[in-house]
Amino acid sequence: MTTDRVGVAGLGTMGGAMAANLARAGFPLAVWNRTPGRTHELVELGASAAASPAALAAAVDVVLVCVSDTPDVDAVLFGAEGVAVGAAPGSLVIDCSTIDPAATRSYAARLAERGIAFVDAPVTGGSEGARNATLAILVGGADADVERARPVLAAIGHAITHLGPVGAGQAAKAVNQVILAGTYLGVAEGLVLAIKAGLDPEQVVAALSTGAAQSWVLANRSGRMLANDYPLGFRVALHLKDLGIALDLARERGAVLPVAALAAQLEAGLVANGHADDDMSALARALRSLSGLDA
Repeated sequence: MTTDRVGVAGLGTMGGAMAANLARAGFPLAVWNRTPGRTHELVELGASAAASPAALAAAVDVVLVCVSDTPDVDAVLFGAEGVAVGAAPGSLVIDCSTIDPAATRSYAARLAERGIAFVDAPVTGGSEGARNATLAILVGGADADVERARPVLAAIGHAITHLGPVGAGQAAKAVNQVILAGTYLGVAEGLVLAIKAGLDPEQVVAALSTGAAQSWVLANRSGRMLANDYPLGFRVALHLKDLGIALDLARERGAVLPVAALAAQLEAGLVANGHADDDMSALARALRSLSGLDA
């Protein structure tokens, strides 16, 4: 294992679980979160709590960032008490957030001017993957920086794929979110049709799970869709944000994404109706309503 000291900035559903796995893997660990109360569990696992991203960066060699959106990463890295203020030349930033690829390249360039290396490493696998250290990690960066990051990433995930230079990880994450949009919509539509056709939807799920329609979403989220109950997992608002990134990239590169655009419309409606914090399987809520299944 690397001797690098590691700091984690952002202790939400994903970042908190990642930090816990880094602590259990034996890394010397420091943590920071905008809401300090979330540091307590990590301190109990042996981590130290930093007062700011700058203080965090000053105490470690590698900073792993996991926050919600592009402006949040900007603030953590370049705010008045940001990572760039405290990090020494030779430090490494690993960004596991899901943000805009162009912004990612800009951040890497700004940090490079200070002698700080940068790797983008967005993750996929949901809250379950974060807890179980089974995330798939999509990586962009220079070869040497990625190799330095690899032991840290290996403590939080099981599949680490280096896809190219800085920004490549974020572009691949946009692809992931587009595919997920189609999968969630397909499962939700199929279940609505099963119900409307008078079938036993649970029996249908069991039957289809042995054939070509099998998917992670069918296996892990069909129950939520049938119960019309969507406890916190991956929030609708965050997936809508991610689809915005993907659709912007598509416009920039001349790609046409009609399914992703439809999913974004449905998710925007869910957010407007107070369901921003539902798990994204709540796409089924929209389709059930349109099909007259729910009052």
